[in-house]
Order: sequence, then C-alpha cells, then structure tokens
Amino acid sequence: MSNIKNRRWVLAEYPGGMPDADTFRLEEDIALPDLKDGEILVAARFLSVDPYMRGRISPAKNYAPGIEPGQLMTGGGVGEVIESRSGKFKVGDFAETMGFGWQQFAVLDGDADGIARVDANLAPIESSLGWLGMPGRTAYFGLFHVAQIKPGDCVVISAASGAVGQVAGQLAKHHGCRTVAVASSQAKLDWCAEIGFDAGVNYREAGDDLPAAMGMACPDGVDVYFDNTSGPIQDAVMLNLALGARIALCGTIALSATFGQPDIGLRLNRQLLINRSRMQGFLVTDFADHYDEANQALAAARNAGHLEFREDVMDGIEAMPAAFLKLLTSDNFGKQLIKI
Repeated sequence: MSNIKNRRWVLAEYPGGMPDADTFRLEEDIALPDLKDGEILVAARFLSVDPYMRGRISPAKNYAPGIEPGQLMTGGGVGEVIESRSGKFKVGDFAETMGFGWQQFAVLDGDADGIARVDANLAPIESSLGWLGMPGRTAYFGLFHVAQIKPGDCVVISAASGAVGQVAGQLAKHHGCRTVAVASSQAKLDWCAEIGFDAGVNYREAGDDLPAAMGMACPDGVDVYFDNTSGPIQDAVMLNLALGARIALCGTIALSATFGQPDIGLRLNRQLLINRSRMQGFLVTDFADHYDEANQALAAARNAGHLEFREDVMDGIEAMPAAFLKLLTSDNFGKQLIKI
C-alpha cells in the first residue's frame, strides 16, 4: 500500500452552535498501514452524510462516543475491496459499514459485526446506505416495532422527504395508514405526494401557525408521530395528539444550533398524560437481531413497486462538510450521499 495515500476529514474544533467550514479540516497524503490478518482495504465509492453526526461532534453526553478534535469524522460508506487478508472478502467485492469515516480509503476488520458484503446485482451499491440500509431499517423499526402502527392510523412524519422519512411514509401508506408529510418546501411536499403521502405541512411557511396547520392536516388528531427532528414540529404535533398516540423519537436535528445548551421548550407532558400517549426514543441498532426481517420487508416493498427513493448526490471528498451543513439546514432533497 506504499503508493496509496489517503485523504480524510477530521474534526478541527467543537462548534459553539451551528457547525461551519472551520469545524472540519481536510488532511491529505496520509499513509495507510499494512494490512493485518483479517483486514481489508476498501476504496470508497459512496459516503453517507447523516443527521446523527451532529451529536458526535459535541462534547455533550450522547448515546455513542463523540469525536474529539483531530479525530476522523465518523460516517457510513460503501466501497470496493482492493486488498484483502480476510477469508470473508476477496478483491473486487463491495463492502458497506457504518464505520467507514469521511475518507477515501479505509482499513477495516473484515470479521467485524458491522461490516457487510454488498451484492451489486441486487441493487445499486449506494442502496446499502439508503433504503436497503440504515435509513430504511430505521423507518421500518420505528413504525412497526416502536410505534406499532395499525391500519387507519394517522401517521405524521417530519423530514418526510429525507432518507428515513420517505421510506417511513411509503411503508405506513402501504400498511393502510393515513400519512402526513412535514417538510421545508413545496417541492419536497410535491415529492411526498408523488410517493403516496395523503397530506403535507410546510413548516417554514406555517411559521407560528404550525400547530393550527398540523390540526388542519390531522382533523382527528395524530395517532403516530415519526419524529426525525424534535423542535417546533414536535411541539405542534404534541398539541394535536389523538387518544393513545405513539411517538417514535428518531432524531433531533432541529436542535443542531443548541447542542450543549439546556433543552428548554414547551412543557407538554400534560398532553402525553391526558391523551394516554407514549413517546419512545430508539436507535436502529436496538433491533440488530431483526435486521434480516427488515431487509426482507424493504426488498419486498421495493420489488412490488411500493417503495421509491430519492437521493441527493454531491461529488468528491472535498464536498463532505458542505453536504453536512446542507443537511443541517434542510437544504438537501433526499438521502445525502457523496460520490467518490
């Protein structure tokens, strides 16, 4: 590997609020170590940009270890094996892992639980980072294991055109639910309508009238809320809960500018009480034993024509920070990917 030099993004400093270009630093001409037994060298083809990364670059306590200044940025990726000392992977295979990082090449443990061989004949390899990967499985578990949706439920989904939201909406619709998309633009709501959502709310346009707009979209109340954002959208939903509502708390990207500060907002516990509702936070890894179940359900939905998926692809390792900031401000449209 002496002729291969890596390029990678590291965390330059903890952001005080919303991250910016100075939060990250590109390191070049990084030598790669020789492979040990069981390891593989993978050349990235697509890297994933996801909202959870915001929590990893804060010194505040989180559900997973954070990144310290000077360390490689975390993130998923899929790429081609170009050297192998693993019995599970050969040169030319494609490998996917959440532990790839923001880099062009990764030395990975081929025996680790979190790395998988990708069948390029089954679907485009980038699907392993989208509908057939972590986002798709997150949507499936949030709906069926956490919220336990039932036909006839009114299901509201924030960030509905995003990687998780668009899958969740289609799965819920196919299950017989009434689906309501919440998104930041009419173009995104148009896409949601195209893939089957019954109604939509533009939270930017609604502004302070968001609770009323939510009530108009859900006249009988919200039975299930798939929360990808937290923040004002969650507040508006909480004021429109139906009896026995369930909230699957998946993400808090709306709080991206206030990480490390006290979480102070509306006191809506009484809404949970009077509606006998339940709010549960979850991570996709909580359901690792059920990944095969989710994969089969997602593949079946895709093969039956019940699942469409939109991607927002930017080119080159240089674009990683810009893509991340684009995601935090809801300016992306679909699953955010970087093509290497």
